[in-house]
Amino acid sequence: MHKLAQSVLAYIRKHDLLRAGDRVGIAVSGGADSVALLRLMLELRDELGIVLSIVHLNHKLRGADSEADELFVRAIADTHGLELIAESRDVKALAADKKLSLEAAAREARYKFFRRLVSSQVSRIATAHTLDDQAETVLLKLTRGAGTRGLAGIYPKKAVIHQSSAGAESGPYLELTGDSKHPTIIRPLLGTRRSQLREYLDEIQQAWREDASNQDLRHTRNRIRQEIIPVLEQKVNPAVCETLAESADIARAEEAYWNKEVDRVLPGIWSRAESGGTLKLPSQIFPLALRRRLLRAAAENLGISLEFRHVEEILGNGSGQANSVSVLSNEWIVKQHNDVITFSPAAPRAHEYHYELTVPGKVSIAEAGIVLETSLLRGADQSHPEVLVHSRFAQQKWVVRNWRPGERFWPAHTKQPKKIKELLQDHHITAIEKQRWPVIACGDEIIWLSGSGVRRDLQANGGEGVLIREIQGRDK
Repeated sequence: MHKLAQSVLAYIRKHDLLRAGDRVGIAVSGGADSVALLRLMLELRDELGIVLSIVHLNHKLRGADSEADELFVRAIADTHGLELIAESRDVKALAADKKLSLEAAAREARYKFFRRLVSSQVSRIATAHTLDDQAETVLLKLTRGAGTRGLAGIYPKKAVIHQSSAGAESGPYLELTGDSKHPTIIRPLLGTRRSQLREYLDEIQQAWREDASNQDLRHTRNRIRQEIIPVLEQKVNPAVCETLAESADIARAEEAYWNKEVDRVLPGIWSRAESGGTLKLPSQIFPLALRRRLLRAAAENLGISLEFRHVEEILGNGSGQANSVSVLSNEWIVKQHNDVITFSPAAPRAHEYHYELTVPGKVSIAEAGIVLETSLLRGADQSHPEVLVHSRFAQQKWVVRNWRPGERFWPAHTKQPKKIKELLQDHHITAIEKQRWPVIACGDEIIWLSGSGVRRDLQANGGEGVLIREIQGRDK
């Protein structure tokens, strides 16, 4: 048995990823990592007592290259006498239909495919996530602002079950650290470096396919992979990938502990009502770390995802504030009276409106008396970045609506975000005009505010972006 196969076997056993009799579908794209995973699992199948097949989803994103990838994977399946389960999906059309980025649409299509397979044809799906992928994920989460839930990164296995609240990753999947009776997606290579896999393939003289999109620096993960991590390895720590992966291991253990603690404590202090709920959270009994988690868990029980700033606002930012009222962007009111926190839906607001806005596209907002137009610019003039949104938002779903109580915005020329209510007051905007004041939202992000332009940290850079034009202004 090859030394690398022995290492992967130890990782599988350490995390209890596979058991004798499992029917395992190896997700093979044709790239080096997935081909190496297949060859390693072929070496280990007798030792593990498992049955292998290959699964492949053709995303149809790269024209003839995508078709060549599928033919390559079919040839590998024939060579090794393995069943191939292959499907095709027009990911570009999916992205356009659901207003998603290509990366998000590809992931949605891929995991929908996996979920269907584990409910019928296989008991496990093995994917080729590596230690490098783990390091990149942790670094990406860290730069975007994440607690231990985000820093836990990629889990060794993922149960394919529906969730009613937000998990470590979005979608109908639950990350696991322990045993599960549910069919799972497993990552046997999460402790293995990408370079080790290529050395292994060279040693056994196994070819693979190169995906040119992995070199496209317009994707944030590729920039981290190609530019950031090499600098960190050279200038800071040669073992930075291993260090980041170790941090993820620590964070996952922390999450496992705190999740059990929250599950133990929450039922005794949380009362769910027909249209809300009440949480008793005495600060003299529960430390701040636990109070934060209990508050988030209670909110998730209602389908509310709280950001860190929401949690701090509700808890009074450590000020000892005895009474407060917070209005969340998703129309929930949270009231704190001494140690009791109450969630209740906000009353419907007058003058509500909601319009979809495509890129490129144009929409008339009668309620606000404006017309908005978007266009994708390349090689754009960057002298006025406040009107250009970063191009990564171009293929996502945009909505024009009136702002909601509690929402914040970061204007281009200010040092920090501020409540939209306060920004409008500063500009002496009142009454019905204030209620109808428009924003552009992309998911939970407010990316544009009328009169203030594009949010400071979402502005375009590097020569391309989405231009937002307010063609017809209002009388002021």
